[in-house]
Parts: sequence; structure tokens; C-alpha cells
Amino acid sequence: MEEEQEFEMGLPNGVGEAMLAHAFEKFDIKLEQTEFGPKLIGSYEELEKTKEFLANAIAERLKELEG
Repeated sequence: MEEEQEFEMGLPNGVGEAMLAHAFEKFDIKLEQTEFGPKLIGSYEELEKTKEFLANAIAERLKELEG
């Protein structure tokens, strides 16, 4: 059985602890601390889904703060 390749994705500014906790519950990803900051590790597909989830969560939070 072939092992799935892992990729890295840096965390964008604005990702809060609650958002990150929800992402860990929903997706098969892990967090790694590097000298350049935190990065998410996982398959390409999982990171793409995580990126979309976090972007939507940030957009929702900004809407709440605007009004």
C-alpha cells in the first residue's frame, strides 16, 4: 500500500484557537511548530479543505466584527 505524501501549509494571520480546534476536529491534519512559525501538515486534499474552512471562518468573524 502506498503511503500518502504529506504537504505543509503556513497558517494565515487571523486564525484563532477556536478555528484551529475545529479544523483539527474536521480534517486529518497536524500542527508543527517551525522557526518560521506554525504550519499545518497533511495530504494535499485535506489541506485544501482546511484552507477553505479557515478562509470561510475568518470571513464570518470579520462580518461579525463589522456590524
